[in-house]
Amino acid sequence: MNIDSGIESILHQIQAARQSHTPLRIRAGGSKDFYGQSLQGEILDVSGYRGIISYEPAELVIRARAGTPLSEIEAALAEHHQFLGFEPPHFKNATIGGVVATGLAGPRRASVGGVRDFVLGARLIDGRSQHLAFGGSVMKNVAGYDVSRLLVGSLGILGVITEVSLKVLPRSIEERTLQFEMNEQQAIVALNDWGGLALPLSASVWYDNVLSVRLSGVPVAIEVACLRLGGLVLNAGVGRQLWESVREQTHDFFTQRESEQALMRLSVPSITPALALPGPCLVEWGGAQRWFIAKNIEEIHLAQALALQAGGYATRFYGTAGEFMSPLPPVKEQIHRQLKKEFDPQHLFNRGRMFTSL
Repeated sequence: MNIDSGIESILHQIQAARQSHTPLRIRAGGSKDFYGQSLQGEILDVSGYRGIISYEPAELVIRARAGTPLSEIEAALAEHHQFLGFEPPHFKNATIGGVVATGLAGPRRASVGGVRDFVLGARLIDGRSQHLAFGGSVMKNVAGYDVSRLLVGSLGILGVITEVSLKVLPRSIEERTLQFEMNEQQAIVALNDWGGLALPLSASVWYDNVLSVRLSGVPVAIEVACLRLGGLVLNAGVGRQLWESVREQTHDFFTQRESEQALMRLSVPSITPALALPGPCLVEWGGAQRWFIAKNIEEIHLAQALALQAGGYATRFYGTAGEFMSPLPPVKEQIHRQLKKEFDPQHLFNRGRMFTSL
């Protein structure tokens, strides 16, 4: 597709939707169609607006159109031994626009930051058909409001993301995975203790009384950490498969979920003790992310309540029962409404995707 005609096609469909008051569902790869409330509106296909605009390995910055497949971006980075540090999941057909819109990150998020920490700039078509630019393509960009990072996790309710600029990281020289037998509470305590030490920890996952941690860095630092922590050292290939399975949710924990059950993601302070959840759990991010498979609406409500009591929140990652996210406090809800009104006054984009009222 011609690049200019790609934007013109998107603008034309938005303008037609404005005139007819037709809601639009933004879609590229469709890998996150399951995520959020029920889908509404006419499909606005942005998959054709793709391609890497610029990539400066020496500057650790890449800029790409939103429909660019994540696999294409990662292949370009790999040629220079670089990668997206937050390790976004592919879920088969992910695009870089969807990565930013959902804000989903993988196992390394706890050690390097989430998607929001890597976004330098973005372009957005809003509900008035304005093609806006925010941020830039350099590390030290501080001009104006940081709207580009506001778009992370917005689920497309503010407009159509057309371009993004991202910071990238160099690959670690070496990685090693260690495993320990311990229960959930022991794992949470250990992870928080190790988090305060000078250890090259880049990921952690606990499931079924086994804690796995990944060490990333220079060989000397990894050797020292291994001597200090002990544990069973996994074969390098087995270790890579483990972290890939956690990232892409092909791990045994995720695959046991039945279609009518909900996968709940709880975001809580890392020091939160093991939660009294009545089913299978998996712990990530040093204890800050807990996954739980809920069999019914009562268990969904229980997960939401426990997360709230711990000072966090719960999201229904997979499933159709209940609300996608816990209700917002009044002040935050008002902020959401004002932002939606400013960027999308006719409520055209991804109506009800995040909250039924938006």
